[in-house]
Amino acid sequence: MSRIHRTIRPLAWLCLSTFACTDLVHAAAPATQIEEVLVTADFRDTQLDRLAASASVIRPNDAGTVVNHLDEILSRAPNVNFSAGASRGRFIQIRGIGERGQFSEPLNPSVGLLVDGVDLSGIGNAATLFDVQQVEILRGPQGTLYGANALAGLINITTPDPTAEHMARVRIDAGDYDALGYGGVVSGPIGEHAGYRISAQRHRDDGFSRNAFLNQDDTNKREESTLRAKFRWANERSTWNLAAGYVNADNGYDAFSLDNDRTTLSDEPGHDEQISRYIALSLQHTLNDSVQLEVAGAFAHSELDYGYDEDWTFAGFDPIGYVSTDRYERERDTATLDVRWLDTPGDGDGWDWLAGVYVFRQDVDLTRSYTFLPGPFDTRFEVERTAVYGELSRQFNRQWRLTVGLRGERHRSDYRDSEGVSFDPSDNLVGGRIVLERTLSSGNLLYLGVNRGYKAGGFNQDGSLDPEFREFKPEHLWNIEVGYKGQWLDDRLSLRAALFRMQRADVQIATSTTRPIPNSPAVEFIEFTGNAADGFNQGLEAELRWRAMPNLDLFANVGWLDTEFDDYIDASGRDLSGRDQAQAPSYQFFAGVEYYFAPGWSARVEVEGRDDYFFSDSHSEQSPAYELINASIGFEAERWRVRAWGRNLADQDYFVRGFFFGNDPRDFYTARGFTQLGEPRQVGISWEMEF
Repeated sequence: MSRIHRTIRPLAWLCLSTFACTDLVHAAAPATQIEEVLVTADFRDTQLDRLAASASVIRPNDAGTVVNHLDEILSRAPNVNFSAGASRGRFIQIRGIGERGQFSEPLNPSVGLLVDGVDLSGIGNAATLFDVQQVEILRGPQGTLYGANALAGLINITTPDPTAEHMARVRIDAGDYDALGYGGVVSGPIGEHAGYRISAQRHRDDGFSRNAFLNQDDTNKREESTLRAKFRWANERSTWNLAAGYVNADNGYDAFSLDNDRTTLSDEPGHDEQISRYIALSLQHTLNDSVQLEVAGAFAHSELDYGYDEDWTFAGFDPIGYVSTDRYERERDTATLDVRWLDTPGDGDGWDWLAGVYVFRQDVDLTRSYTFLPGPFDTRFEVERTAVYGELSRQFNRQWRLTVGLRGERHRSDYRDSEGVSFDPSDNLVGGRIVLERTLSSGNLLYLGVNRGYKAGGFNQDGSLDPEFREFKPEHLWNIEVGYKGQWLDDRLSLRAALFRMQRADVQIATSTTRPIPNSPAVEFIEFTGNAADGFNQGLEAELRWRAMPNLDLFANVGWLDTEFDDYIDASGRDLSGRDQAQAPSYQFFAGVEYYFAPGWSARVEVEGRDDYFFSDSHSEQSPAYELINASIGFEAERWRVRAWGRNLADQDYFVRGFFFGNDPRDFYTARGFTQLGEPRQVGISWEMEF
């Protein structure tokens, strides 16, 4: 659960940052110093340069190109990757750990996803970014903070708070591939102690594939609508926050081609639809001079419909008439409650403490309709998590600080399906952290942290798996991390760096196998999870920003990653010991320059890239190394701004998902690699105006 607003104040203080108050950031006269950034995902709001952990904060409104979804900015953070296999890259990996897709239940995410305190882990299509203040990415296990769904890290998306004065803003985006987006924001006070903010946006484009059989160019379309509302009330002792949202993703899914290009032949193109409704209510109340109470509850209801043309072609393409479709319809309810007590900061005794109780409940109903099943396959999956946690910090003097945190969690799940299969495993899990901080004479921060993370066990029910592959055990890891954060040159140069090693035990691996389909030349693709014996993930993350001149910013984010399996024999009997883990490129980078060359005018150029990496642990297909170039030029006046932008300007081919199996009758269904291409070159223009 993300933080609850802790500052108690009347309406004049409802605006927490310059970004939230002004919304439109004026580029004519950039600040001399690098702006301080506040991280809200930890137990207490902390400046990014004072947070003793590896983290990135990305503000979508600061990007040169137009940003509509989380998958469009993940590459800006070191050692963060994603995979698609859907209309969006909604499966996220941090430091090489994370899921790559989902077909059947259950899914225990390795990367948590919160939107205004609402748990949307595993269903990232809801992560639209219109009117979002910042995206916080915490790398490494969050064993104390969040528990079972944050083995690799946590992504926290926050929207701006209500403003102290009435304002309104509109934005229109247009680009090639029939891209069109329009949205607006209204915000302001309600009486003396309350405020509101409401935003809405709709974005659509045709996608980047052409269906030659249907003669259509929108079978892989993206059509996403977002409505959010935020209300806040505060007095001298209490602060109430209410956030509600609605996201409707009516996307197509027709992304795979037998020739690995953007020309498809499907006669029944797929879809990737999601409707999510959510609400979150939080209270921060001062009990007395030394103790605060924080209560946060959230509920989300999502309807997901994902399906595709499994043969990727049309009836008659295969001489013997093989055709197949697969569809997964889900309803998912998620409810969370977090209650914590913590001391009032700054009481002068050198101790900080907190204690809390966390409850999580999730219900998922799934209906699968598959050509080679005798009828619909129904499942019901329920998860309950109950945790108690606490943290104690001691500030010994101006230089040294020690923090110790511990979390104990009871994880229970229950599974039933229409074929009479049932599982009801339970796990007792323990995580925590010990962090030693040293504030140097310069004011910069040096820290050493040891974190223990965990992920619950589970079971596989997809396809005709053998009994020994049905259940898998929990995974645990230890993360040792040394970090440095500092600023120089009158706060014009900023560096954040972390060196880490994560030792993994009983590594949960999402792998796949194929089985012949009776009376068909094709095979059944079965995705399942198993345990490897051991493994490690180690590397380096660094983020540098330099205000070289008052009108010139340089920035670079770099990640290096080394991963390996130990003593791992996969389901087919292959020895993968010593092999790199999937979705773990050995290097990633994001670098660029922003130049303010005349009053109101700015230009920005970005380059992002990554090394090659395996798509999966079940085969040897790889994504090649690649680099992408993005750029923009814009003009900003007092109340409006306009930007022309381009993504992937060199039109570089790159891949966001890869498989290995037989699916082409032209080569008699010989197993080979198939890939889903990322976005080609796209250009457009964006206009904003504030009232």
